[in-house]
Amino acid sequence: MESYTMGQASELLGVSIDTVRRWADAERFPTHREGNRRIVNGPDLAAFCVEIAQESAEDDTSCTSARNAFPGIVTGIKLGDVAAQVEIQAGPHRVVSLLTREAVEELGLEAGVQVTARVKSTSVHVDRG
Repeated sequence: MESYTMGQASELLGVSIDTVRRWADAERFPTHREGNRRIVNGPDLAAFCVEIAQESAEDDTSCTSARNAFPGIVTGIKLGDVAAQVEIQAGPHRVVSLLTREAVEELGLEAGVQVTARVKSTSVHVDRG
């Protein structure tokens, strides 16, 4: 069975290691010790990830069919005459989106603005590890 350290769990959850430790201390998910390291089993971490995602979805008042939401912050924009490239840092993930320049202007996007990238795709590739 796959298991994760608190540091690895924090990377996967996109939060600080202190937040993961607080959640573990509050018994939001079970952990055990291997030597001096706190470990969470993969299935327990996966179940917690689903729980966190559901809590986030309940807090979201918008209505959309796109279920893959990545809250983040705009880190860069490249404007063209018609199109724009928007870079977002969503936790440990860098998301790049191509939009119309008009959409960027209407949304008031600029570096530092908090956004949610919503991804809907017919093809998703999964790599292990």
